[in-house]
Amino acid sequence: MTPPDVTSSGSGSGEKPRLSDLDAERARWERETLAPALEKHPERQKRFITTSGQEVERLYTALDNAHLDYDRDIGFPGEYPYTRGIHATMHRGRLWTMRMFAGFGSARETNARFKYLLSQGQTGLSTAFDLPTLYGYDSDSPTAAGEFGECGVGVSSLEDMSILFDGIPLDKVTTSMTINSPAAIIWAMYIANAENNGIPREKLGGTIQNDIMKEFIAQKEYLYPPLPSLRLVTDTVEFGTREMPKWNTISISGYHIREAGSTAAQELAFTLADGFAYVDDAVARGLGVDEFAPRLSFFFNAHNDFFEEIAKYRAARRIWAREMREKYGAKDPRSWKLRFHTQTAGCSLTAQQPEVNIVRVAIQALAGVMGGTQSLHTDAMDEALALPSEKAAQIALRTQQVIAHETGAANVVDPLGGSYYLEWLTDDLERQARDYFDRIDSLGGVIPAIEKGWFQKEIAAAAYAYQREIDSGERKVVGVNAHTVDDPIEIPILEMDPEGFKRQCERLARLRKERDPKKHAKALDAVKKVAEGNDNLMPYFIDAVRADATLGELCEVLRGVFGEYRESSEF
Repeated sequence: MTPPDVTSSGSGSGEKPRLSDLDAERARWERETLAPALEKHPERQKRFITTSGQEVERLYTALDNAHLDYDRDIGFPGEYPYTRGIHATMHRGRLWTMRMFAGFGSARETNARFKYLLSQGQTGLSTAFDLPTLYGYDSDSPTAAGEFGECGVGVSSLEDMSILFDGIPLDKVTTSMTINSPAAIIWAMYIANAENNGIPREKLGGTIQNDIMKEFIAQKEYLYPPLPSLRLVTDTVEFGTREMPKWNTISISGYHIREAGSTAAQELAFTLADGFAYVDDAVARGLGVDEFAPRLSFFFNAHNDFFEEIAKYRAARRIWAREMREKYGAKDPRSWKLRFHTQTAGCSLTAQQPEVNIVRVAIQALAGVMGGTQSLHTDAMDEALALPSEKAAQIALRTQQVIAHETGAANVVDPLGGSYYLEWLTDDLERQARDYFDRIDSLGGVIPAIEKGWFQKEIAAAAYAYQREIDSGERKVVGVNAHTVDDPIEIPILEMDPEGFKRQCERLARLRKERDPKKHAKALDAVKKVAEGNDNLMPYFIDAVRADATLGELCEVLRGVFGEYRESSEF
């Protein structure tokens, strides 16, 4: 990235100074221009920081990027190291997938929301599951009392999955499912339902989140200890590699790490470290890296600091490309390309003045687009208060459509590339991420670091620092500690069908009564025996859900074999 060596005749000559002269030129600017300006109008803050709390300088020049080499570090779009994007034309050729998160109440209610969003121009589905489903309990379990449908859709059986996607062409619409510990079982239901409707598994496209490591690190929706949990993930990777060439077998998620309070650098580093751990385990299983790596995908947060977020995505692509090629020896360029979904920052939404969230989301979404995302979810303005209303979801979708068609942001590949500040920030985030990689390695790797509570400590410290900045007033949040009002909140709140839970319980009771008990028992026994061994569990999960085994029953079998995880910390 070294600028041309142009001879200079000094300031005001109309000629650009050589890089070697810029230091002197900057000193002159600071003396002749900056100092009088500061004397007349001091800067409004003593310290300027990113959302992550990193202090930023007043000005960046070519001097800050003198160490960068264009071919090595930046390159062209669609070419290694993919800093500027994984496709040559990026959004000029194809817009990102507009994938709004949806899920509440019963399968039938969520099915209606899916169809509404598709009718409004959404191009892919994204499914949120409720807490009983996420924790591997049936909707009618006493352990899950009061939680049915509250933060996502309740799915306990193949019948529920059939209702959830009724009338939706699964061979034409890609589906993302946010599910982790029970991911393999929920995926088995999705596959079985599609095949029951005449759609072969090899034609299915979509993603299961399936990133159990970030659950131990941040979100805490885990069931089994780390090693058997990792085994289940690798089972899905192996099965998908062999049987489902269009499916992304893991969405390696930094989103929830950021939502837990991490910095951008921590989100970047911990997410990629998790990704490398999955690669290591799949290779140890005997899979060739180029067999499975092209179907790994990522999921990042889009927070408030516009430039920091764009730099994070660019750094992620560069790190992944370098590690996959140089460390893992991948030969297929598809293995080098980091593909990612973006969701705007739920943790940034405020209950105060919720309409202001529309502005936050628009800026965050624009960062995702300009950072080169492959798909995007925009949060609704009311999500700090409740699940999105239909109107709020429509506005969130329209935000993406305005960015796509009216802003010009999709017309240029990596439009901020070459910005002195952005290139410095991209490089600095990579440096911070690699420092974290070294610290993780010194602890023995991702799983030992999880077991020691190291990730949790790092995130907790970052979250505490962020909150202190808000509490002290150093960091302004509109509606919270700046520009506050006492007006009542007047936006519609989603109301779910009050009879949905009753109908769900009745359906489960009928299923248990009418299913073939011998076929059901045989299927559960087969799952138990395979779980005790080393064979891939996915075919047995598919057989079991076809025998009407429920999610809770299958997870209970696995609990009996693997045990349950209880978090401890050395820190």
